Amino acid sequence: MKHLFGAALAASALAFVAAPAQAEDVHFLLINHSGYDLYEFYASPTDVSSWEEDILGADILATGESVEVIIADGRTQCDYDLRMVFEDGDVLEDTVNVCETGSYTIE
Repeated sequence: MKHLFGAALAASALAFVAAPAQAEDVHFLLINHSGYDLYEFYASPTDVSSWEEDILGADILATGESVEVIIADGRTQCDYDLRMVFEDGDVLEDTVNVCETGSYTIE
């Protein structure tokens, strides 16, 4: 299992550490259409073997809401593993190219 490195959720903006091939900030919209509130959200480069801290912290992303995620850690890797933990305890994991995605919808 993995954990993600620090970030802050403020109003409707979420920033977390990580980065793309061009070493520029990557922005994508995280959309929760799952029908359940999202209680934990982790992301980590695919070549990292553990998750770091939950980037939502004490906050949640309610179903039907979205938040902007900014990856800005200077990494050149684009493929990230995502881990989502919902209010009912269900866990969803996926791998995403964050350099190419404009949005990620949880369904």
